[in-house]
Amino acid sequence: MSVDPLRAGIRRSLVSRLLPRNGDPRPHFVVCGADALVYTLAEELSNAGHRVRLTVIVPTRLRRDVPDLAGLRGVRVIRADRLDERTFRAAGLAGATALALVMPDDVVNLHAALCAQAVEPELRLVIRMFNSGLGYGVRRLFEDCAVLSDASMAAPAFVAAALGEVMPTHVRLPGRTVHVARRAQVDPDRIVCTLTAADGVGHVAVLPAEPAPAAQRASDLVLAEASGKTPAPLRRPRRRRPLSGLGRALRAALSRKLGVAVAVTLVVTAVSGTVLAVSLDYHGFWTSIYVTLMTVVGSSDVEDKRDGLAQAAQLVLTIAGLALLPLITAAVVEGVVSARLALAGGRFAGHREDHVVVVGLGNVGARVIRQLHDLGFEVVAIDLSREARGVKVAEELGIPLIIGDGAAEETLAQASIATSRALVVVSTDDVTNLQAALNAREARADIRVVLRLFDDDFAQRVQTAFNIDISRSVSRMVAPAFAAAMLERDVIATIPVDRHAVLIANVRVVAGSPLDGAALSVAERAVSVRVIGLAAAGSEWVDWSPDPRRILSADDRVVVVARRAGLRALVEQASEPLIFADETL
Repeated sequence: MSVDPLRAGIRRSLVSRLLPRNGDPRPHFVVCGADALVYTLAEELSNAGHRVRLTVIVPTRLRRDVPDLAGLRGVRVIRADRLDERTFRAAGLAGATALALVMPDDVVNLHAALCAQAVEPELRLVIRMFNSGLGYGVRRLFEDCAVLSDASMAAPAFVAAALGEVMPTHVRLPGRTVHVARRAQVDPDRIVCTLTAADGVGHVAVLPAEPAPAAQRASDLVLAEASGKTPAPLRRPRRRRPLSGLGRALRAALSRKLGVAVAVTLVVTAVSGTVLAVSLDYHGFWTSIYVTLMTVVGSSDVEDKRDGLAQAAQLVLTIAGLALLPLITAAVVEGVVSARLALAGGRFAGHREDHVVVVGLGNVGARVIRQLHDLGFEVVAIDLSREARGVKVAEELGIPLIIGDGAAEETLAQASIATSRALVVVSTDDVTNLQAALNAREARADIRVVLRLFDDDFAQRVQTAFNIDISRSVSRMVAPAFAAAMLERDVIATIPVDRHAVLIANVRVVAGSPLDGAALSVAERAVSVRVIGLAAAGSEWVDWSPDPRRILSADDRVVVVARRAGLRALVEQASEPLIFADETL
């Protein structure tokens, strides 16, 4: 059988780009990390089976919440405490296709990227970055580089869950902007596709076939074309309560014992002043106040001709004045000192209502408190360490901050958990997160709890067993986006939906692939892939209502909304196999 010379040349070019120097036809991917994301990303990539060769570099001592990487099929694990050229050469980075740097430190990832470029200049880099400004500079520094932030991808989902709303998520596509909304919030003719649909018995289907009008529910999530009208906004003005603020200031300034002493002295002063004014037959409120205050500060003269009752009242007033002035001075000093100690120790005193309590101020927690603050909601932040990244964010925004154990009942009580609207627990310790959620439920049975857990199955079981409103795994939400970036899939956006991540992506049809010459309807799969657009080969214009009978050809681009497994299967279907029975490589 003859082979088209042009097609054979394309095959050899593709193979030579992906073929490692050791002759293994599978592309070689390397992943470096030290927390839960390194495992979920490796698991995501290993699901491709024999089609990829995967090496994972982790520190000698891994965190206890990271599962055993040896349990993943076909994964080579290397332990090294420093990501330098020597480590990368030992891992076989020379000739590798892509490298993912998902360490939890931006500087460590940048240093590792520079070392990796020295080993393999044509390497594709996928770098995890929290600092968006640094990420922009890093993206310009390397020719083939994708910079992703797991915190920025996951935080909106936690915020939306805490508020019980749909977080405004807008995605710019060629010629249109789409957003996520409830079905009831948008016009039916602007709905692009259904993202979730409930069956009425608690089960939620993701990316279902379009339900019949009778089965559609107002609460279904849909992807809709933006019309210039925004759904009901999450933002709300902060309520100003000056009197409650004054009360909190007085409670912070006075300890219990000092407050009692001041109160008793003031009562004695008021009673003695009243008795003196009545005994001397003073008329007029101001005259009585004047005589009382002058006596308190010791400015009254000795009056030996007054009756005994007036003299006794005058004497008591003078003695009370001697006690009152030092007490006021002590209250002022104690208030200033207490405020300084509270600021230094991260202690927050005061009662709050209708606020959101956030436990854990790491990368995700820092994004969550900033978004809640920007939306106008009151927040109380808690973390065990003053060195946490979100502590500085809380101080900059003026968010009340508690440095303490977020799982402890007294810490939650200090944050007024009983009168809060929601608790968001996003620390990196599953035990702390679960304990905080349970203690919050003890304080208030109907509080809305949003919980971060590493294991997605465990999170789902906890949500059911303990009646937790929402439980999420950050690494599970963001791993598909990192994997797609490594595989050079053209992922436009990642949208957290229920417990899953839905991807909007372009899929190019390769000449000779199973999709080449097939109908467009072949690309669509129920609860897995939904086709929303098609761009013909060589054209920038996208048809947003393509005919499913349209025959695909080489270099057509199919725009889809897909789950990660569905996108992986579709990319394989649109790609040409690297090895052919009729051609020797």
